[in-house]
Amino acid sequence: MPRQILLALALLTVGYGHSVGFDQWVLRPGMGWLAAVGKPRMRVIGGLETLGAVGLVLPGLLGIVPVLTPIDATFVFILMILAAVFHARRVGERRNIVLNIFLATLAGLIAWGRFVIAPF
Repeated sequence: MPRQILLALALLTVGYGHSVGFDQWVLRPGMGWLAAVGKPRMRVIGGLETLGAVGLVLPGLLGIVPVLTPIDATFVFILMILAAVFHARRVGERRNIVLNIFLATLAGLIAWGRFVIAPF
């Protein structure tokens, strides 16, 4: 559960920055890619990240359809791998890949753990 909470907090933070905090985050150094993607698309991505955070924690806490947690973690894994590929294709954004790979690894471990090791 600590990994799930850590990943959920990270997703809430970036989800906020990518959607609600877009105007402030786009001005940060190294975040010019946000403008290239555009505010409408970033709102969708931020919404997906926020939903990912909720799906990692709520099903287990509420005991309602807890199989959604590893499914959610699998989709977060895919989202982070796609984000890493996006940043790898852009000049000067290789450092963003580190966070994407870290979050993807965490999501992959959660999915594997909840599907195989300790299912709800």
